[in-house]
Amino acid sequence: MNTEAEIGLDKGRAERHMRYLLQQIATGPELSKDLSEEEARMGMEIVLQGRAHPVQAALYLIALRMKRETDEELCGIQRALLDATSTVESNVDDLVEITDPFNGYVRGLPVSPFLPALLAACGIPAVCHGVDTAGPKYGITHHKVLHAAGENIDLRLTEAAARISNPEIGWAYVDQSRTCPELHRLKQLRDLMVKRTCLTTIEVALRPISARHRTHLVTGYVHKAYPRIYTMLSRHAGYHSALIVRGVEGGVIPSLQQPSKGICYHGDNDDREWRLDPGESGLSGAAHRTVPLPPHEGIQANDEESAFDADSMAYAAADCGMAALRGHRGSGYDSLVYAGSLVLTHLGRGSQRDCADVVRKVLDSGAAAARIGFNACNG
Repeated sequence: MNTEAEIGLDKGRAERHMRYLLQQIATGPELSKDLSEEEARMGMEIVLQGRAHPVQAALYLIALRMKRETDEELCGIQRALLDATSTVESNVDDLVEITDPFNGYVRGLPVSPFLPALLAACGIPAVCHGVDTAGPKYGITHHKVLHAAGENIDLRLTEAAARISNPEIGWAYVDQSRTCPELHRLKQLRDLMVKRTCLTTIEVALRPISARHRTHLVTGYVHKAYPRIYTMLSRHAGYHSALIVRGVEGGVIPSLQQPSKGICYHGDNDDREWRLDPGESGLSGAAHRTVPLPPHEGIQANDEESAFDADSMAYAAADCGMAALRGHRGSGYDSLVYAGSLVLTHLGRGSQRDCADVVRKVLDSGAAAARIGFNACNG
């Protein structure tokens, strides 16, 4: 086998190395072999550097998914992505990273893009990151919603870190095109592959901006196998803690109508299951599980095939989120109360009910709304 140094020397050797990896993982359900963490890392590095033919690159990711990735393979691929990710440190002691699915929402209007500003107004610096659009859902993303709200969604990492450390702002959005351009360049290939690969799981835990002391990951899931994987990856990336929420459409806000599950850890402690109950945040009898789409905008086909106007819906989500930040009661307001109280509770700021009261006071004061479009308003 070639060494890492040799792989970097010429594309021909890299392609031969990729051929070797594919011979291991793409030989059927009974004969396929698992890769070591280092082999998986090197394979992903070849893909990121464009040293593999696109067919080989796609087959590498699909074959891993078809045989089911091992923990070692996931950590190896994550290591390659971490090595390719630009990182900066913000001048804050704690930072919460909110990471929703990069392919967005199609069943309801997301208000989670406004959660970082809300947390900042509660005294918790926060960041979110994502992309403009991604398959297979091509839904409403943080990028689209924050752009519709007038935010700068093309910040350099140093600019974002400065915003986060500014007590008058305290939050930022950073785009994958800035944090990991090599991964972002795979967008067309991933679109052609149609189905999700391990990249969908791993890209939410790359820690592009960190705090001086403790960086905390908050992300969501749908399928029950993923919480353990997410906590493993968050530890591997160096997050001090993680809260993994079984949220609507795999996002960070659970259903407003019924209890859900969460998995969390702090420091070196083991994973702990958390029963997430909207009633503990003073929410009961909600009319909707999430913020509903405007009338006649629901999708008729499945998530992966619908023609969904995510751009226009992003403006509706921005209006809803800004109304909630200004204290307007409704599903958006309740969603932010619930999610905000869960994050504050996870960080040890009090009971869930007490934290929900703190969030309501901040929303009713309009303090969080003042942190949106700050640069535009303050020159």
